[in-house]
Amino acid sequence: MQKDSQAEQRWHILVSRQASGSAPFFYAVTSTGIVCRPGCPSRLPRQENVRFFDHCEDAMKAGYRPCKRCRPLGSSHPHNGMVLTVCRLIEEDPAQARLSTLASACGYSPSHLQKTFTQKIGISPLEYAKGVRQLRAYRELGQGSSVTESLYAAGYQSASQFYTEFKEFSSLPAGSHRLAGRGEVITFAAAETSLGVLLIAASATGLCWISLGEDFAQQVQELQAHFANAQFCPPDPDFVDWLSQVVGFLDSPCEPLDLPLDIRGTLFQRQVWEALRSIPPGMTMDYQALAERIGKPTAARAVARACASNVLAVVIPCHRILRKDGGLSGYRWGVQRKAQLLEREQLRRTKEGSSKEND
Repeated sequence: MQKDSQAEQRWHILVSRQASGSAPFFYAVTSTGIVCRPGCPSRLPRQENVRFFDHCEDAMKAGYRPCKRCRPLGSSHPHNGMVLTVCRLIEEDPAQARLSTLASACGYSPSHLQKTFTQKIGISPLEYAKGVRQLRAYRELGQGSSVTESLYAAGYQSASQFYTEFKEFSSLPAGSHRLAGRGEVITFAAAETSLGVLLIAASATGLCWISLGEDFAQQVQELQAHFANAQFCPPDPDFVDWLSQVVGFLDSPCEPLDLPLDIRGTLFQRQVWEALRSIPPGMTMDYQALAERIGKPTAARAVARACASNVLAVVIPCHRILRKDGGLSGYRWGVQRKAQLLEREQLRRTKEGSSKEND
């Protein structure tokens, strides 16, 4: 891992208790579920419990709640106070996060609150409540609590609500999160690429993890957290060849990757991911169009959540999804990498088109 990596620089800023300066960022703490700005007076978290985000809103979409001490949303915008109030009410009791109740507490009409909150955060109050429950459920299950204990501690009103929502964001049954890969053998390896550090992992079935980032250690932590009780082993020569093929695929993403995949997801997630894989390299689509492609035109937000749950970077090409206005929107492995992947695919597509015309 390079000492000047972005994640390492950001960690040093946290340790020094400085503000983020010219390159602002936010950090979320997985053990508390809170997102803060650098310089927050709260106790310094353990490095393995920290996730970095470019924007506070991105952390909130993942279910983290804004810190009460450092106020990462700020207070200059007139709507930020309302957003903070709604977040507090939802965090206090996500099971009772009714739009009418929230609107009454903030002095807004339900429709105005819904529109304003969604514009500011990118998700509705109901979806934020769902994210809070999801994050708490993960934490409870990860601590070894039973499914029943976890669902009520997370704020679910019933087991049916828990299992319905759990299928939307998890590729595994709820009970398996307590096992977290127990009995599985996961092989993994990493390499430096033109897009940063590439980490791949495979089960006995095929590739089950592909990630890109700046910090190798942080990527390994995320992989091990996902398969917390699995047995990890070093790569053999055959697996090193797999790694080389994935590296080559990053450089030429228009070429097919002929490797077995272990795609774990719900039926809905698999529908979304298969639709993503059907988008030709060099082409893009928005969430609404993708929802229509799978025959669920009203499920654009659920489609977005399925894209965010993808753990197989590039192979399941969620980078080919743009906002309706053509903007890049978010990307699990960094918006800059998304732009680079799209540029490479478009360039390759243009070259292939020119070659065919010359023939």
